[in-house]
Amino acid sequence: MSENNTSAQVVSVPVGRVVGGREEVYDDDWGKVESVICLDGEQFGEDALAGLDAFSHLEIVYHFDRVPVAKIQSGARHPRGNTDWPLVGIFAQRGKNRPNRIGVSRCRLLHVDGLDLHVQGLDAVDGSPVLDIKPYMTEFGPQGDTVQPDWATDIMSAYY
Repeated sequence: MSENNTSAQVVSVPVGRVVGGREEVYDDDWGKVESVICLDGEQFGEDALAGLDAFSHLEIVYHFDRVPVAKIQSGARHPRGNTDWPLVGIFAQRGKNRPNRIGVSRCRLLHVDGLDLHVQGLDAVDGSPVLDIKPYMTEFGPQGDTVQPDWATDIMSAYY
C-alpha cells in the first residue's frame, strides 16, 4: 500500500465514555433512557464543547465494545435472528455485530455541564467508548424522500 493510501488498520482513541443509562445490551425502548457522555479531561478542556449547547441533538459515534470478536458477522443474516424478516447483508442493517463494531446514534442533548453531556435516547450502554461527538444539523439529514423496506419499519417500531 502506498503511503498516500489508508492502511488496513485504523486506530481510534475514545474521546469519552457513556456513563449511566442502561448496563445491559438489549434492543428497543431507548427513547426515555438518559445517560451522560463524559469527555476525557486528559485530552480535552471545556472549550472543546463551546457552543454545543446551542444544538438540540447530537450524533454520537461509539464502539460496541461488548460484542466479542467471535460474534462479528460479515455476511447476510435475518435481523435480530427473526426468520419472518428477510436475509440481508450486514451492511443492509444496523446490528451491533458489525465488522468494526461501530455504532452511530442520534440523541437529544439535555444540557452540558463542564465536560459532561447529558443526553436522552442514546442507544449505547454504560461504559461504551465514545469515538466522536457531532452536533446534528438539519442540512446533514437526507435530501429528498427516504425509502426503506417494511421489515426495517417493523424493527424500529419499538426502538425509541
